[in-house]
Amino acid sequence: MKLAILSRAPRAYSTQRLRTAALERGHDVKVLNTLRFGIDLSEDEPDLQFRGRQLSTYDAVLPRIGASITYFGTAVVRQFEQMDVYTPNTANGISNSRDKLRATQILSRHNIGMPATFFVRNRADVKQAIQQVGGAPVVIKLLEGTQGIGVILAPEVKVAEAIIETLQSTSQNVLIQAFVKESKGRDIRALVVGDRVVAAMRRTAQGDEFRSNVHRGGSVEAVDLDPEYEATAVRAAQIMGLRVAGVDMLEGNDGPLVMEVNSSPGLQGIETATRLDVAGAIVDYIADQVDFPQVDVRQRLAVSTGYGVAELQVHAGSEMVGKSLRDSGLPDRDITVLTLHRGTSVTPSPRPGKVLEAEDRLLCFGKLEEMRSMIPERPKRRRKVKKLARTAITAAENPPA
Repeated sequence: MKLAILSRAPRAYSTQRLRTAALERGHDVKVLNTLRFGIDLSEDEPDLQFRGRQLSTYDAVLPRIGASITYFGTAVVRQFEQMDVYTPNTANGISNSRDKLRATQILSRHNIGMPATFFVRNRADVKQAIQQVGGAPVVIKLLEGTQGIGVILAPEVKVAEAIIETLQSTSQNVLIQAFVKESKGRDIRALVVGDRVVAAMRRTAQGDEFRSNVHRGGSVEAVDLDPEYEATAVRAAQIMGLRVAGVDMLEGNDGPLVMEVNSSPGLQGIETATRLDVAGAIVDYIADQVDFPQVDVRQRLAVSTGYGVAELQVHAGSEMVGKSLRDSGLPDRDITVLTLHRGTSVTPSPRPGKVLEAEDRLLCFGKLEEMRSMIPERPKRRRKVKKLARTAITAAENPPA
């Protein structure tokens, strides 16, 4: 295959290892500076220019987009997607993972264990937010930070309020997150490629430092993950829309707690700790997938007038509970079930004989009007209109000078 690696650091360890792994496997590989692209929107077909010239044809692209160029970098990746060039990490996935608040919101909907987290803007709400996550000490995180930068441990409520006020005064948005004491300055980095974890390491903070990042001086060691940790890492990456990702997890008393999903994970620490060819595993996965470019399902399917994608929930008491998909009435209404979500399990293209249970979630494609009619109307509370005091009317008619 012909592979493009998008990177502004061609001499960086990760870029070099990926390039070397591709060359060793006989692939044609180029490292391209992300900022030298031009997005051509003037022609009938989507196209890209590189260094002022039309880009040659590529089979796949591997983005290594730095935090400082997220907006432009994801625009370039999105253009590759429009050109049907395979990428393991979509533009949407990179954007989702780069914003810690957005990532937490997305993962929380899918029953992924995470440290208790709160987001507020008003200083008056900070104290209550700290109580909501379990009280001090708390971790304060900038929404866009990498390598442990912008992560602060506040030992007391007053200190937390002062830190948040200072950061917000510089137009910074922050998350308030529970401090997981039992992790003892350690975390797990799982390197996900496709639908499996290819390598994992435990990072341990040094001295009084609570951040275990290698860039903060943390030590690393290879670790064999329990199935629960491996399944959590893979699900978290896939939910974010990433097929190559570094998933950071704390070891909580009740199981794994996902801290972050990194769309451009560094390879030096994990290859050094595990002595595994992680770069080669990434290249092999991409080579196996080049015939299946990423498709924005909603964008493509919404082109059909009157048709679209929607999620339907099988509520308790619904006539569909206990019936098979074949007998549920969905096929008669021109509705196709793409995936069935039950708890943490996902069944793609479920068979017609699959029996539905209460609280199943069905991702469907079909007539929007038909699907809309199947969503139960939300109960509306009728608000009582209070009587207006006579003094209020008088005050409004005679405002003070």
